[in-house]
Amino acid sequence: LRDGSGYIQGVYIPQTDEQKSLFESLTQESSLTVTGEVSAHPKKENVFELQVSDISVIQIAEVYPISKKEHGPDFLLSNRHLWIRSKRQWATLRIRDQIIRSVMNFFAEEQFIKIDSPIITPVACEGTTTLFDIDYFDLGKGYLSQSGQLYLEAAIFSHGKVYDFGPVFRAEKSSTRKHLIEFWMMDAEMAFYDHNDSIALQEKFIRRLVRDVLTHCSRELEDLDRNIEALEKVDAPFERMTHKEMVSFLQKHGSEITDDEDLGAQDETIIGEHFDVPVFIERWPAHIKAFYMKQCEDDERYVYAADLMAPEGFGEIIGGSQREDDHDRLLTKMKEEKLPLDDFQWYLDLRKYGSVTHSGFGLGLERLVGWFAGSPHVRETIPFPRLLNRNRP
Repeated sequence: LRDGSGYIQGVYIPQTDEQKSLFESLTQESSLTVTGEVSAHPKKENVFELQVSDISVIQIAEVYPISKKEHGPDFLLSNRHLWIRSKRQWATLRIRDQIIRSVMNFFAEEQFIKIDSPIITPVACEGTTTLFDIDYFDLGKGYLSQSGQLYLEAAIFSHGKVYDFGPVFRAEKSSTRKHLIEFWMMDAEMAFYDHNDSIALQEKFIRRLVRDVLTHCSRELEDLDRNIEALEKVDAPFERMTHKEMVSFLQKHGSEITDDEDLGAQDETIIGEHFDVPVFIERWPAHIKAFYMKQCEDDERYVYAADLMAPEGFGEIIGGSQREDDHDRLLTKMKEEKLPLDDFQWYLDLRKYGSVTHSGFGLGLERLVGWFAGSPHVRETIPFPRLLNRNRP
């Protein structure tokens, strides 16, 4: 029996032919009202059963299309509206719910203000090749947001520390196990935080989320057969390495990555195999990072950026940086990248009128859920995934 809060086994012994006939008519997913007495399981500690004395039928379900046999992922995705009733999906989505609740609790405790950034934007934030465009009345094209970061930066000058949490979109033609077309992202921006301040907050943040899931989702983790020892190890100081140091480490372990390249899937796997705690990779080559990241004072070839890599091969879960706070340097960078200055004038204004040192980071919810739940594919971590070849149901 399943009532939304969990599962319990019901034991029913029909006493009459009428009761037996009713019982035998029940099918998988039929809806019922049951009456009975709760009793402890005779063999399992902290497990209970319902000794059913009476059944009242609400609806007899038709033959359920998802049986106990193995089904392929395409079939299950086509029947996602029914598949989310399964125990593993139930557990995964409850872990997702706990993470969302913990994120909002954490930022409230840290005196952050939630600012809702727009979903429709006039220009790209993370690169024009992954934008979804829409017709916006007489104003030409609008675009579905890739991130709320730039808008959050505007809000720090009145609120100090802010965050948003909502859906974003990437028209990236990728079908890897770590990519979704529509996903949820949490962005945070903090006035008067430098690169090191931001990293310290990120570590505190992730360790808190891990503790909350271990505390409040023990049953869900058990239903998923999740190795909680691996999660318990996370509640320890995180590793920190520069991009150059990580490249050297990866090369020693068989990777062909070079000093001026981003990490690939093989590199993330190597990192996951060698570290029990998340790893901050910082001081990235400027040319492979976004225009708004602040260049390092001692070497402008690098920026004060950090990606946080999860253990067990789950890859990047946070990307962050100190933001460029100098108007002229930001303008120069935007011209170098041939960005439309008219569209970004408001962003440049933030550096004209009371600019301060500030930093921020973004977290992808589905990748975090995937790590905590041990899900092999992010399509399992969102109720209705949108993939390269799928936008239904």
